Amino acid sequence: MDLQDLRTPDGEAALAAATDLAGGDPLAAAAALRSAGVPPDLAAAALTQATLRRQAAAKFGAEASRLFFTRAGLEQATRSVVARRRADRLVAAGVRSLADLGCGIGADALAAARAGIRVVGVEIDETTATVAAANGAGLFEVVRADATTFDVSGFDAVFCDPARRSTGGRRVFDPAAYSPPWDFVEGLAARVPRLAVKVAPGFDHARVPAGAETELVSVDRDVVEATLWCGSLATVPRRATVLRAGVAFSLTGSGASAAPVGPAGGYLYDPDGAVVRAGLVAEFAATVGGRIGDPTIAYVWTDSPVPTTLGRCFAVTDVLPFSLKRLRAELRARDVGTVEILKRGSALDPAQFRRDLRLRGRTSISLLLTRVAGAHVAVLATPITFEGGQTSAGNPRDGGVDPREGPVHDASL
Repeated sequence: MDLQDLRTPDGEAALAAATDLAGGDPLAAAAALRSAGVPPDLAAAALTQATLRRQAAAKFGAEASRLFFTRAGLEQATRSVVARRRADRLVAAGVRSLADLGCGIGADALAAARAGIRVVGVEIDETTATVAAANGAGLFEVVRADATTFDVSGFDAVFCDPARRSTGGRRVFDPAAYSPPWDFVEGLAARVPRLAVKVAPGFDHARVPAGAETELVSVDRDVVEATLWCGSLATVPRRATVLRAGVAFSLTGSGASAAPVGPAGGYLYDPDGAVVRAGLVAEFAATVGGRIGDPTIAYVWTDSPVPTTLGRCFAVTDVLPFSLKRLRAELRARDVGTVEILKRGSALDPAQFRRDLRLRGRTSISLLLTRVAGAHVAVLATPITFEGGQTSAGNPRDGGVDPREGPVHDASL
């Protein structure tokens, strides 16, 4: 089934009907479309596209309902809020024309075009190129070509998003196996005056081209990607960008600084994952006047709360030597039934540990498992929210204000 069939009146009608059925029983949905007179191939294509659009809403919001996707293209596509921010940065740097090498389904090209940049997307896969062209109709051009042979000399800047999945859909972790391969990307950095490269958040800092800026990006505490800004686009060695409700907050630094080490305090900060992966914990500690309790742990301690958008803050109730028996007794005494477990520097499995606690109470609390001066400790705490520069928190004795059995972290500096 060709994508063009979905763009005919009959295809659009089938897609509209499939949209109402997506998310339910796929066999029943297919039967309903066929009973409505939709040919089997068109019904299957419409249901596939409607399902992908439903899944794409997490990345693209309401716009997902008008875009076209492939399964692999959706998995690798940049979230719209991240693509918009990258486009804004390119515009601010004076970029007016952009070659998007390996444009995929066109998420980044779309954002750049809407920001006023003339974009040519280059994609070697025929199906993906067709999807990108449909998404960019009237906004940007798509050329089906090999990114390694495309002439980029007439563009202000180049954006490259190497594919990190095999033809079978498995993740590729070796940069030499990217498409295009990493040696091509390194060559681009050496010959193109302005280059931006999208890579995975766990990309090895040692492979970053000389002089490039590494920017780690998180969206609502989820670290989603990294961008390498090369040539004149680089402004600092490292940057952590935290996106909250579409608003960007950034922290910059060298990535080589060491945070001061000191004792536990009355407040504990869990820096955003983008800060940790960018190696900017020392810079974060400086913004809140804090220190780390162990040279290998990314939690930051302070004696007073300082508002920040770059991490979570907890009011510390107790710092206890780690002991399951003692923790169980303490939490029962506090009538705790729900516990948010976070960890850095602990090998414990949080799900199993939560079961081992055997809690039956009515209140909630945050439990941070970590190390201070090399010793394993359990920190009982209450999350703090910052409002208008002021701090607010629930009573540490009644379990606080965040009952979620939230994220588990295990990271070091």
